[in-house]
Amino acid sequence: MAKGQSWRVRRARFLNRVQARLCARSRSATGFVSQPEPRTIGFFARGRQMMAGNLMFAGHLIEAPGQMIWDIDPPDDAFTEEIQGFAWLDDLAAVGDSQARLLAQGWLWGWIDRYGRGTGPGWSPELTGRRLIRWVHHALFLLRGREAAESEAYFAALAAQTRFLARRGKAAPPGLPRFEALTGLLYAGLSLEGMEAQAEPARVLLGQECARQVDDQGGIPTRNPEELLEVFTLLTWAQLALDSADIAPDPDHLSAIARIAPTLRTLRHCDGGLARFHGGGRGLEGRLDQALAASGSKKRQADGLAMGYARLSAGRCSLLVDAAPPPSGQASAHAHASTLAFELTSGRRPLIVNCGSGGGFGEDWRRAGRATLSHSTLCLEGYSSARLAPARWIGSTRRELLEDVPKYVPIQMTHLSEGLRFEGGHDGYVSVQGLTHARSLLLSLDGRRLKGEDYLVALDSPAKRRFDKAMDAVRLAGLPFAVRFHLHPDVDVALDMGGTAVSLALRSGEIWVFRYDGGTTLTLEPSVYLEKGRLRPRATKQIVLSGAAMEYATRVRWSLAKAQDTAIAVRDLARDEADALT
Repeated sequence: MAKGQSWRVRRARFLNRVQARLCARSRSATGFVSQPEPRTIGFFARGRQMMAGNLMFAGHLIEAPGQMIWDIDPPDDAFTEEIQGFAWLDDLAAVGDSQARLLAQGWLWGWIDRYGRGTGPGWSPELTGRRLIRWVHHALFLLRGREAAESEAYFAALAAQTRFLARRGKAAPPGLPRFEALTGLLYAGLSLEGMEAQAEPARVLLGQECARQVDDQGGIPTRNPEELLEVFTLLTWAQLALDSADIAPDPDHLSAIARIAPTLRTLRHCDGGLARFHGGGRGLEGRLDQALAASGSKKRQADGLAMGYARLSAGRCSLLVDAAPPPSGQASAHAHASTLAFELTSGRRPLIVNCGSGGGFGEDWRRAGRATLSHSTLCLEGYSSARLAPARWIGSTRRELLEDVPKYVPIQMTHLSEGLRFEGGHDGYVSVQGLTHARSLLLSLDGRRLKGEDYLVALDSPAKRRFDKAMDAVRLAGLPFAVRFHLHPDVDVALDMGGTAVSLALRSGEIWVFRYDGGTTLTLEPSVYLEKGRLRPRATKQIVLSGAAMEYATRVRWSLAKAQDTAIAVRDLARDEADALT
């Protein structure tokens, strides 16, 4: 037991262990009510790598050809969670041949032999729900060619996990973990003979959780776009399972799907990937399109914010801005200090990005990815616009919540004759330096030009006194700031025009040029792109405009525009997929 855990965490872990052992002794299910249909999407390449013995989970690569996955000494808790959740079944099922089936069967019945009696680290509500969904989805793939005794052990393990979820599902942490637990319970109640009594309680609980967690904007408290996609996917799977059983979903369940769908459309770049904010990545390839198609909702978000994000879209360009205060409380366990940061995508090619979540690369990278320095926005004196609090226990893990976050984030979006304009500000630096960061972004109607202005302003007398105090501390040398523009690794970048501009070449053939007004210093500096599913961070570059705030008002102006000889329409058919093991 980890030192420093609260009594609530210790109690929850104790109850999980007790209930897991009790449920493992209960009556078995006898079979499936109906033939399950696989809905999860896997990766053929990752499945082939697993078959070759290259096991990559939570950013760790372990070469273990021919070895049982449960015999491997896990490098950290994140690795353990990934293998216990059985999402890797999707990848082996994507390969689908006899060799992949034998490997999946060996690992699944290996889990039953080792952990099926209610022992081990996988008996938490969220992991059990995630695991149960995969076992049901891929039942035909798994059961083909197995002996009767092995099938009995499989159904006995499914029944034990179902009863565990019935008793402990509501104890899962709120948000995605609880949705996983309740969806797994619903799946079992609808699919397994002998478990039918669990379907109705799960249907009701899922509706209650939708009403509690999904707000009027179709957002969730963490403001993580990828997590919102995962919640949406679970809700659509649950809806399809209920429809197949001729059972009406809870009205709050259907209402949540209707609210989330247009929000996800707003949070998607024009290349199909999600905006990478607050611990989220682009999302699994094809997952968003599949979930939107399954939902049947074709609505789009009205003008304004979607889960706190502003979207400007014109021509072949999409721009998404974090335009609301960061999450607070336990919802900020993975949140970033990214207020007013933006991402820009042109066609199928990301151009300006945030570094992303470093959670898959260890604790140091996770902390670094949360800092304002890792986002495409202004950073004052190297401080983040929100600070990390001392670590505390959230569930079974230690996390640093955000504190001293921006509380006032006014924004305005305007349709002008020359383009779409976003204006916003935040007070994340007012309490110490007395300065408000304001940002204006204007995207032309053809999507070929973006004009930006960043301001640091002391707005009132108390703010001016704080600024004067901060200036006295540096002997009137000025408060250093930097406006950062992190570039995607596939962008070829070079200083141009004697160092007064930056040329950015995309693999589609498009050329963009970055320019700025005087008063700041332009440099090209190293950066990283933290991409989930890779073994290590990818090296890239960032454009940095650095200067010092000497007065109550400081302005930085910059622009990003396609070169004049760049075609209006680019035929971009090639898609270079880098090896995830590099």
